[in-house]
Amino acid sequence: MDRILISACLLGRPVRYDGAGKRLDDPRLERWQAEGRLVPVCPELMGDLSVPRPAAEIVGGSGADVLAGRARVVTVTGEDVTAAFVAGAEAALEYARRSGCVYALLIDRSPSCGSLSIYDGSFSGRRLEGAGVTAALLAAHGIGVFADHDIDRLAKIVDVGLLREPDAG
Repeated sequence: MDRILISACLLGRPVRYDGAGKRLDDPRLERWQAEGRLVPVCPELMGDLSVPRPAAEIVGGSGADVLAGRARVVTVTGEDVTAAFVAGAEAALEYARRSGCVYALLIDRSPSCGSLSIYDGSFSGRRLEGAGVTAALLAAHGIGVFADHDIDRLAKIVDVGLLREPDAG
């Protein structure tokens, strides 16, 4: 049985920067949880950030750029939290591997978990295509990453048994 790493906030856990959850109400999540497939994670907490915490965005690129040292993660108050985001991503990857996760269902637009889009680093609400730090690291290591609003595509793969996305690592 393929296991799915999931952003803890999507299960309603109050781990987001603002101290809230962002529950994804979908009966498939309830079923997958009952089947023991879901492995909740919050990379930002795994990187020792607190709840609540100042909002953060990637400045100068995407999650892959952060991992390569070409961009950084900065809070709205100007604090550089790049090291915490990288540490959290590495911890999430290790946890996914230990837990047997083949896929990840992550909240989009997050500087950690965004997989299709992230905020542009200006704290103005503008978005750009790209992945967050954790999403980029997971994908680079062969874990199929899906955004919360792309659950239908994940469900087709998990529930219908379509071909697994190829491993990159």
